[in-house]
Amino acid sequence: MEEYINNLKNRYATKKFDVSRKLTADQMQLLINTLILAPSSFGLQPYKFILVEDAQLLEKLREACYNQPQVTESSMFVVLCYRTDINEKMVDNYIRKISEVRKVSEESLEGYRTGMLKAIESMSPEQVQTWASRQVYIALGFLLDAAAQNKIDACPMEGFNKDSVDEILSLKDYNLKSSVCCALGFRSSEDEAAKRSKVRLEEQELVITL
Repeated sequence: MEEYINNLKNRYATKKFDVSRKLTADQMQLLINTLILAPSSFGLQPYKFILVEDAQLLEKLREACYNQPQVTESSMFVVLCYRTDINEKMVDNYIRKISEVRKVSEESLEGYRTGMLKAIESMSPEQVQTWASRQVYIALGFLLDAAAQNKIDACPMEGFNKDSVDEILSLKDYNLKSSVCCALGFRSSEDEAAKRSKVRLEEQELVITL
């Protein structure tokens, strides 16, 4: 438990990465698997993750991210996106997947299917997008935790022009919209942000016991 808490204390939003240190293939796969295994409402996973490796795209994204150096200096840059095609077809595909993996009939899952559709159809298109974006943030939380526990540094990024990022990555073609980005790698010894004390409210200021 102590090591877990110490790893959380050690993590921070890394502003300057060591460009000479790269994540190994195993470390990258661990982070990808974390995103895949993160929980989501209904288990529906209404999102996709864009792993950007192309140098020219990263340069364009850096501009869209208000020239934040993490975009091009990090070892791994991920754009976490929510799906815009959340509909009956998506639900049916998910039901089919459950049937295949758990070896149960699709008919036995009809109640679950109906419940999902009712929940989605009860929301406006804007509310569906807000709901899907919240699911993305659950995945982001798991990603940041996995990184911290494996001594990998990270910087979640909301400061970017979403329309520009969507256009650069042609996200409309994938029925996606960007929600948040995350740069991962290893902190530079020159990152002044690493030297700052972590500031958090005390337990009694944040936790209410009833």
